[in-house]
Amino acid sequence: MLRWLIAILILANGLAFAAIAGMFGPTPSSGSRETQHLNRQIHPERLSVKAIRPSESADVPTVGGPVAAPAVQASNLAQ
Repeated sequence: MLRWLIAILILANGLAFAAIAGMFGPTPSSGSRETQHLNRQIHPERLSVKAIRPSESADVPTVGGPVAAPAVQASNLAQ
């Protein structure tokens, strides 16, 4: 029984090597078949970075300042 398991593993290993080597055709990542992905990429020249004002920030602590108490509501659980 162990001989059959070893034979199947060797066969599976050979098939995996053949697939990686390209014997079943080119891999999907080797060609440009899906050009719509290239058209949907973000262009870095269109991006801009702007500084946020303190009124726009959510929970940004001041470095070196006191830590604010978290906005957590607690209640007793019913037993």
